Amino acid sequence: MATPSLPRSIPILINIFYSVIFLQTTSCLNNQTDLNSLLAIKSAITNDPLGALDSWNETIPFCLWRGIQCGRKHLDRVVGINLMSRGLVGSLSPHIGNLSFLRTLHLHNNTFHGPIPQQIGLLTRLQSLILGNNSFVGEIPKNLSRCSNLFHLSLLDNKLSGTIPPELGSLYKLKALVLSRNSLQGTIPPSIGNLTSLNEISLLSCGVIGEIPSSFSQLQRLTLVQLSDNFFTGYIPSPLFNISSIKYFFIASNELSGILPNNLGVTLPNLEGLYLWGNNFSGPIPISISNASLLAHIDLSLNYFEGQLPRVGALTLLQSFIFESNLLVDDMSFISSLLNSTKLEAVGVSYNKLSGSLPDSIANLSTRLSSLFIKENRIHGRIPIGIGNLIDLTSFDISYNEFHGPIPTTIAKLSSLIEFNGRGNRLTKSLPHSLGNFTSLSYLDLSENRFWGNLPSSLGNCTNLSNLDLSSNNFSGIVPQEIMSLSSLSILLNLSHNNFEGLIPFEVGRLRNLGTLDFSHNRFSGLIPESLGQCTSLQKLHLEENLLQGGIPAGMSALKGLQDLDLSRNNLSGMIPGFLGNLDLERLNLSFNRLQGEVPTMGVFKNKSLVSIDGNKLCGGIPELNLPPCSHIRKNSTLLKILIPTVVAGGIVLAFLISFAWKQRKSRRNVTSATPFTGIEIMRLSYKDLMKATGGFSEANMVGFGRFGSVYKGILEDGETQVAVKVLNLSVRGASKSFFAECNSLKNVRHRNVLKILSVCESIDFQGNEFKALVYEFKANGSLEKWLYQIGNLELIQRLNIVIDVAQALEYLHIGMGSCVVHGDLKPSNILLDEDMVAYVGDFGLAKIISDLISTWHESSSIAIAGTIGYVAPEYATNNLISTQGDIYSYGILILEMFTNKRPTDEEFKDDANLHGLVSDVLSNHMTNITIEEIVGWSIHQMNPKGKDCLIGILRIGVACSKFEQRDRMLITDVVKELCKIRGTYLSSCDYI
Repeated sequence: MATPSLPRSIPILINIFYSVIFLQTTSCLNNQTDLNSLLAIKSAITNDPLGALDSWNETIPFCLWRGIQCGRKHLDRVVGINLMSRGLVGSLSPHIGNLSFLRTLHLHNNTFHGPIPQQIGLLTRLQSLILGNNSFVGEIPKNLSRCSNLFHLSLLDNKLSGTIPPELGSLYKLKALVLSRNSLQGTIPPSIGNLTSLNEISLLSCGVIGEIPSSFSQLQRLTLVQLSDNFFTGYIPSPLFNISSIKYFFIASNELSGILPNNLGVTLPNLEGLYLWGNNFSGPIPISISNASLLAHIDLSLNYFEGQLPRVGALTLLQSFIFESNLLVDDMSFISSLLNSTKLEAVGVSYNKLSGSLPDSIANLSTRLSSLFIKENRIHGRIPIGIGNLIDLTSFDISYNEFHGPIPTTIAKLSSLIEFNGRGNRLTKSLPHSLGNFTSLSYLDLSENRFWGNLPSSLGNCTNLSNLDLSSNNFSGIVPQEIMSLSSLSILLNLSHNNFEGLIPFEVGRLRNLGTLDFSHNRFSGLIPESLGQCTSLQKLHLEENLLQGGIPAGMSALKGLQDLDLSRNNLSGMIPGFLGNLDLERLNLSFNRLQGEVPTMGVFKNKSLVSIDGNKLCGGIPELNLPPCSHIRKNSTLLKILIPTVVAGGIVLAFLISFAWKQRKSRRNVTSATPFTGIEIMRLSYKDLMKATGGFSEANMVGFGRFGSVYKGILEDGETQVAVKVLNLSVRGASKSFFAECNSLKNVRHRNVLKILSVCESIDFQGNEFKALVYEFKANGSLEKWLYQIGNLELIQRLNIVIDVAQALEYLHIGMGSCVVHGDLKPSNILLDEDMVAYVGDFGLAKIISDLISTWHESSSIAIAGTIGYVAPEYATNNLISTQGDIYSYGILILEMFTNKRPTDEEFKDDANLHGLVSDVLSNHMTNITIEEIVGWSIHQMNPKGKDCLIGILRIGVACSKFEQRDRMLITDVVKELCKIRGTYLSSCDYI
C-alpha cells in the first residue's frame, strides 16, 4: 500500500514553528538575565526609606518596575535606570554589567557606597552615567573608556581617589565631564584635550595639581570651564581665552598667576560668569570686560590686580560686581557706571585703596541691590542721604574707612537690612531713633567711632538682633532696659570703652542666649546684678574698669559655660566664692579689687597662668601664687569661748603699748626699712639691672629731673621693655618720704590714665651707698610740658582728650577705689603722653592716702602739702587740710594753662593778678579790650562758631575748678561729664568745617 504524500506546505510550516519556538526561548533567556541583574541590584540595597524598590518583585514584569525603562525595539530589555533622589543606601552590584542594552544609569543623590563596579565598562551602549552626590570610594574605573557612546559622565560629590584616568580621553562623544568634589590627586592628563565634543568640564574641588594642560585649547565647543578650588599653578593657557563659545569661566581659588589679556571681553563675547578670585593674578583689569555684554557675574577678588576698576556701563545684565582684596587705586566714580545695570544685586570692593567719597548717584543704583561691601578703603565724606533708596539692601559694610558725620535718617528706609557694619570710622552725633525700624537686623557694629549721647531705646525694636557692638565711642547715660530685653542677642553685646553710668540693668538676666557680654571700661556702679546668673549661655563676661561694688553674686554659679571672666579694677569686696572653681573657666581676672580671704584651689585656681588676683588682700591658694597662709580657727572649740575675749582684751592692751612705743621711737625710725609693695607681685630689678638698662645712669639717657631726683630712660635686659627709672636723691630732705608716699599711693592703683609702676628697687650701689628707685612704664611722647612749650603743635581735640584723660584719672583716685588718694602736685611736667597721645598722671611723691572711705577732705597731722607754686591750692598755705578739692584747683589751673599756653607763674601775673582771674574776667566780659582769641596763645585752624563755643565751655570749667573757695569748685564727676559732652559737641561741629 503506497504511503500518502504530504502537501509541500507542511515542511515549511514545521520550519516556521521551530524557528518561533527558538526565538521565544532565546528571548526568555535574555529577559531572565535582565531580571536576575535587577534583583541582584536590589539585594545590594540595604535601606530603602521611601519604598522606591517595593515594586521590584516577580509578580509584575520588570518593565513596569519603578525607575526602569525598557526599549521600544527590544521591548523586554532594560535600557534605562533612574533612581535619583530616592534615599537609597547600599552598594552598586557588579551585576549592573549584565544589562547589556543599558543606555542611561542615573543614581544621583543617594547614599551608594563602596567602589564603582568595573563591570560598568561592559555597557558599550551606555550614553549617560550620573552617579553624583553619593559616597562611592576607590578609583575611577579605567575601563569606562570602553563605553564609547558615553556623552554625559557625572561622578560629582563622592569620595573617589586616585588620578583622572588618561583613558577617558578616548570618549570622543563625551559632552559633559563632571568629576567635582572628590579627593583626586595628580594632574589633568593631556588626553582630556582629545574630547573635542566636550561642552562642559567640571573639576571643582578635586585636589588636582599642576598646570592646566595646553591641550585644552582644542576644546573649541566648551561653554563651561569649572576648575575652581584646586592647586593649579602657572598660567591659564592663552588659547583658552579665545574659545568664543565659553559662557562660564570659573577658575577661582587656585595658585595661578599672570596678566589677563587686554581683549578678554572681545574674545569671549558670550561670557556670562567670570570667577577668578583667590589666585595670584596681577596687572590691570581689562577695560574690554565691558564688551562682554552678556556678563552677569564677575568676581576677581583676592588677587593682585592694580589700577582702576572697570567702567561697565554697557553691562545691563550685570548682577554681581566683586573686586575685593586687590591693590586697586581709584575713586568712587565707578559707582555711576553701574547705574545701567538694573539687575545688580551685589557690589564688593572691600580691602583695596579706594578713596574719595560715595557719590550721590548711589541712590540710583538698582533697587535689587542686596549687598554693598566697601570695607577697609580710604573712603571719606558722609554716608549719602540717598542710601535709603536701596530698599532691598540686606548687607551694608563700610567699616574701617574715614566716613564722618551722622548716620542719615533716611537709612530707616532699609527695612530689609540684616547686617550693618560701620566699625572704625569717624561717624558722630547720637544714634538716630529710626534705627529701631531695622526689625530684620541681625548684626550691628558701630564700634570705634565718635558717637555720643544716650542710646536710643528704639533699638529694643530690633528683635532679630544677635550681634550688637557699640564699643569705643563716647556714649553716656544709662543703658536702656529695652536693649537688655532683646532675647535674640546670642553672639555679642559689647558696650565697652564708653561713658555709661548707673547700675547694670537688672533686665540683663533676660539675655539667656548671649555668648559674650562686655561692659568694661565704663562708669557702671553699684552691685553686679544677681540676674546675670540667668544668662546661662555666657562664655565671655567682661566688667573690668568700672566702679562696681559689693561681692561676686552667688547667682553667677549657674554660668556653667563661662570660659572668660574679667572683673578686675573695680571696688568689689568680700571673699572669692568657691563656685568659681567649679566653672570651666579658661581665664579669670579678679585683680585690683578689695577682695579678701582665702583663694580656692579647685578648677581654674589650680593653674597660676589662668588666674590674675593681684591687688587684693588674699591668702592661701596654690603655692605658685606666693600668697601668705590663712589662719583657721575652729569655731566649735569650747576653749575658744574663753580664749577669744582674752585675746581681744590682750590685743587692745598690746595695741596701746605698741602705739606708745611707736610714738616714742618715731623720730628715730628708719623709714626705708621696707616698701609698701611687700607681698605684691611686681617686676624684680636690682641696682645692677637698672644701671645696665640706663647705660650707667648716663646723662644721655636722662629725660627729666625734679626736686627729689632724676628720671632716666632705660631698656631692660630682654631688649624690648622700655622703662623710666626715677632715682631718688636721698641727700635731699624728704626724698625718702616721697619714695614711700609714691609707693603707698600706687600700690593698689590701676587705671588706664595713671602711670603704672613696674618695680621698686631698695638696694646698695657699688660704692656702698643707699639706693632707692622707682621703675615706671616709659611713655614715648614725654611730658605735657614739653608739648606745650617746646613742640607746641597740639590741636584743640588733642588738648581736650588730654584734660579728659586727666579728669578720669582724678575721678578714679578720689572716688573710684577704696581709699582716697590726693595727688598733691598736678602740673604739666607730671603728665606723660604715650605714642597715641593718651595722657597718664605720674609723680605721686607728694600724694596722700586720706581715707578708706569716699571723702572730700581730711585733716592731717603731718606738715601741709608743699605743692608747686602756681598750682597749689590757696588753702594749703594757711592750714593742714589735705583735700581732694586741692587737686581740683590744680586741675583747673592746668586746664587754663593748656588752653592759653600761659604759665601760672608768668611775669604778667604779679601782685593780685593770676591766670584764673584773667580768664574769668574775659569770660565775664569784664575786660572788653581783650578777646578769647587773644588769650588763646596757640593756633586754632578753621575754628567755627560751634568750635569756639566748645573752647569757651572748656575755659569755664577751668575757671570753675580753680575758684578760691573750696566749696565753690566743681565736683570731679561733673567735670568728667561736662568735658565728655563738650567733646561730643566739638566732634560733631568738625563735620561742618
